[in-house]
Amino acid sequence: MPAKRSGPTQPISVVTGGAGFLGSHLTDYLLAKGHRVVAIDNLVTGSLQNIEHLGGNPAFKYIQQDVTEFIFLDMPVDYVWHFASPASPIDYLELPIQTLKVGSLGTHKALGLAKHKNARFLLASTSEIYGDPLVHPQPESYWGNVNTIGPRGCYDEAKRFAEALTMAYYREHKVDTRIVRIFNTYGPRMRLNDGRVVPSFVGQALKNKPITVFGDGSQTRSFCYCSDLIEGIYRLMMSSTNLPVNIGNPREMSMLEFARTIIQATGSKSKIIFTPLPQDDPKLRQPDITLARRILRWEPKVKLEDGLAETISFFANREEGVRQKKNRRRA
Repeated sequence: MPAKRSGPTQPISVVTGGAGFLGSHLTDYLLAKGHRVVAIDNLVTGSLQNIEHLGGNPAFKYIQQDVTEFIFLDMPVDYVWHFASPASPIDYLELPIQTLKVGSLGTHKALGLAKHKNARFLLASTSEIYGDPLVHPQPESYWGNVNTIGPRGCYDEAKRFAEALTMAYYREHKVDTRIVRIFNTYGPRMRLNDGRVVPSFVGQALKNKPITVFGDGSQTRSFCYCSDLIEGIYRLMMSSTNLPVNIGNPREMSMLEFARTIIQATGSKSKIIFTPLPQDDPKLRQPDITLARRILRWEPKVKLEDGLAETISFFANREEGVRQKKNRRRA
């Protein structure tokens, strides 16, 4: 039986992947909203640096655990936010089996926790479930164009299975579920070496190294700042819709245009070079956020220029910290 409350208290949220890029920002947001938060992370791709500022906060608890194992919590739970998963090409290409396991077994365990606690559940899905899309922009009604056996299939199919499992729990067990399809998001706490385009371009630009653009740079992405995304996800959890909702910024730009934007924003001397396009790399990516606008009254507010300034500042400070550590070791 679910744990019972003895009286009115703060809402309690469990965030899997709570030490990751988005999971840690979500944790901060929930704490600011008055939630007690339990963050669960095995630190395969997450980092304690992302949550170290929460040390000593009585409303926050961290548990180091692989969420593919049984999740036991001796407390009531109101919301389960399932964000655990490698989320960058480098990570899921190096960790294909772990990626598939967290999308399947991890989602099963997180849903089981929500069912046991009678909690509302939100799955952090992805625009990657659309694959290399034949419909543009991508609405939630589009079923996708995914290569199940390609190198990206481990991530795409893990998320597609997670969506199917979430809907099965909604229909079979009446778990109150939500699904967010997250489009390219950026901001502080991303890892410089995680393989995603924003940290890759920024890292290269800060060092005045050549910026490597895949293909001819004509492929497009749409970038949403992390605070906008988290606001949209929170609104989705608090809404009444059980079907998937796209959250992202519909401002679309080519990778060549984006590389030039990064060079300008950093004042870098970097040149642009071109490398072969990875297998199954999507040529187009732009969310149709009609549903989010209508149901959630949400749309992104942070301008790309402002979000990049915050992100570049974070990476520059992180790089300076690394340099200082190296100098101290030499001394």
